[in-house]
Amino acid sequence: MSLKAFHIVFIALSVVLAFGFGIWLINAFAATGDSLQVAGGIISLVAGAGLIVYGLRFLRKLKHVGML
Repeated sequence: MSLKAFHIVFIALSVVLAFGFGIWLINAFAATGDSLQVAGGIISLVAGAGLIVYGLRFLRKLKHVGML
């Protein structure tokens, strides 16, 4: 597996983790009402969106580099 392919897989897993954690925190906020949980959930969702943007820019920058 090339470094480019590993990077793409790692970013994709990070996006899934960030969105999953954000949704989990927002659901926990609905149950407890703790404002830190909703703040953490929003930050996590924003981080997930930022990782998507980063991943797309990474792919655009290295489109000429092969996957192997």
